[in-house]
Amino acid sequence: MASSSTAAEIGVIGGSGFYAFLDDVTEVTVDTPYGPPSDSLFVGEAAGRRIAFLPRHGRHHQLPPHRINYRANLWALRSLGVRQVLGPCAVGGLRPDHGPGTLVVPDQLVDRTSGRVQTFYDGLPLPTGEVPRVVHVSTADPYCPAGRDAALRASRGSGWEPVDGGTLVVIEGPRFSTRAESRWYSAQGWSIVGMTGHPEAVLARELGLCYTSLALVTDLDAGVETGDGVTHEEVLAVFAQNIDRLRTTLFDVVKELPAAADRDCLCAHALDGLTTGLEGLLED
Repeated sequence: MASSSTAAEIGVIGGSGFYAFLDDVTEVTVDTPYGPPSDSLFVGEAAGRRIAFLPRHGRHHQLPPHRINYRANLWALRSLGVRQVLGPCAVGGLRPDHGPGTLVVPDQLVDRTSGRVQTFYDGLPLPTGEVPRVVHVSTADPYCPAGRDAALRASRGSGWEPVDGGTLVVIEGPRFSTRAESRWYSAQGWSIVGMTGHPEAVLARELGLCYTSLALVTDLDAGVETGDGVTHEEVLAVFAQNIDRLRTTLFDVVKELPAAADRDCLCAHALDGLTTGLEGLLED
């Protein structure tokens, strides 16, 4: 249970190139039944809201996408009281009109990862003694509709022309796509490609958390562009060019999000009627 100084209602998980968010923070170390999260959580206040920031890859970008402990990250945020999560990330564009600098607020995702643990409810006993039940949580619409609406309003107010909706395809990484893979993803009608949106979004749903992705396009993916393909340095460079604007937008999204007590979206009701076996650990 979080103390008053470490409690938060909104979580921000920063991706590649996004390692800090708030200035005046309390650094909090959180233990979870699933091991340590990517880093400490940094708790502070903005726009009258308590926020917990977590660098997804660690503050030194020491964790590749497939080694991130997604379960620990989401559990740690929830244990501090977080009920709404914003997940900014860097992605590649799969359409010529989704070039560098485009902000996409996706409404769907496709999982092309392999081997990542993607559920809390696997029936395996935890060190705490609890045994999660095997339950099936709906992820037909994996992103919070209220969060998406807030993100779109805030980003328009910050001067973006955000893309409303689209499919994020999540690949295993850490390598970038081959040209053939990229062309295939584009041919499926998918919009953007990244490495961390899954299982982050579905694990949030399994904990009854609202999750909203704000995807900043840093490059056109290999099959969409001509040339030699993207490099990690180029991704970070484009993200750095947009980081101040993205941070301002996230502050504006925080202002737009409903109060936790007013949540009445599909995310807030994801566990209604389900016996998970983790009720004791998930008490509000």
